[in-house]
Amino acid sequence: MNSVILQLASPYVRSLLIFFSLIALWRGHNSPGGGFIGGLLAALAIVFYSFAFDRRQIQKKLKIKPEGYVTIGLALILTSILPSLFTSQALMKGIWINIPMGLLGELKLGSPLLFDVGVFMAVIGVTLMLFFILTNRK
Repeated sequence: MNSVILQLASPYVRSLLIFFSLIALWRGHNSPGGGFIGGLLAALAIVFYSFAFDRRQIQKKLKIKPEGYVTIGLALILTSILPSLFTSQALMKGIWINIPMGLLGELKLGSPLLFDVGVFMAVIGVTLMLFFILTNRK
């Protein structure tokens, strides 16, 4: 598309979508849907940006190809299972650690966040693969 308005607005919209995708990811490790919804929002940011500019140019600019996002996502999902296996807990039981942050309180991190980040990456990869395949036709 050669819309000047779309090209001017797309960096701001992309940044907002990435910001909200990270919020959805962070909030989702305690609630359902964080990794999936966050991944869709992040992929939408890239798709929207590719509508404003050339799709082929965006494909070349991606540091990680969509297949790489899927691979990293699946590796993180499998890695999130390991803490429960090593502690003889039920499979995929959430293992949590508390990191003291001084005046800010404590930061709770756990294996569900690792799982959500894996889903986040896999959804980005699959969505971008589908988008690039479907828009490749002439």
